[in-house]
Amino acid sequence: MSAMRKLSGIILVLIMLTLSNAAWSQCSMCRAVAESGHKQDPNKVAKGLNNGILYLLAMPYILGGVAYFIWRKNKSRQQA
Repeated sequence: MSAMRKLSGIILVLIMLTLSNAAWSQCSMCRAVAESGHKQDPNKVAKGLNNGILYLLAMPYILGGVAYFIWRKNKSRQQA
């Protein structure tokens, strides 16, 4: 591994460590829902927020998988 790659890796890690405080914040909408729902039924609100996060997390992977299968099908048609 070259010295330049090591240096860029160290710089990247340092940048990630210094910007990690921003990762603990949440959007104002999620915060408002969590604060207002906590008074009514904390378990229901937390479960709903977690399901929403998982839904948003899964969508790019699902769409990427669909795009891959479409690409692969088109590629096999062009070869035939």
